[in-house]
Amino acid sequence: MKTIVRPDAVDAILAQWRRERPDLDVTAMGPIGRLKRCSVLLQRRIEDTFAEFDLSRWEFDVLATLRRSGEPFRLAPTELFSTLMITSGAMTHRLKGLETRGLIARVPNPDDARSLLVELTPAGYALIERAVEAHVANEQRILAPLGAREIAALDRQLARLLAVLEAADGAGMEEDA
Repeated sequence: MKTIVRPDAVDAILAQWRRERPDLDVTAMGPIGRLKRCSVLLQRRIEDTFAEFDLSRWEFDVLATLRRSGEPFRLAPTELFSTLMITSGAMTHRLKGLETRGLIARVPNPDDARSLLVELTPAGYALIERAVEAHVANEQRILAPLGAREIAALDRQLARLLAVLEAADGAGMEEDA
């Protein structure tokens, strides 16, 4: 069954630019404008799910990064902040809040007595297990109107775009999906 795509706000913007500046090729504005708008709308839906667990996006990201690191669910702070693409100062502040809530603990590093590791507490583990299940279900609901082939095609195209952008930026850091 073919989905009918109705004109959106980006179409209106493109039409205005084509009318006002017919000399400009605004073709790239379409996909970029739609990606930006999708990002805003997706973020709202994702944050609503995190709020059900009294988590912000960054708190989910820290807990999820520790959880997916595998047992013993522990990382050095530098591994965390480089994975999450934030500064060490921001990470220190964020970790204090999670530690106060009993979701993480800082424990001695058995390989380096001068440093500490960050690990999930049992409460943090239990919370991220529930939150990540809800997060995945939410993402599945969001994409449910698209068929499996459409989702796969979208994923391939976005992966290609991301590879181009990361190569140009010299990046390659990961974020939680």
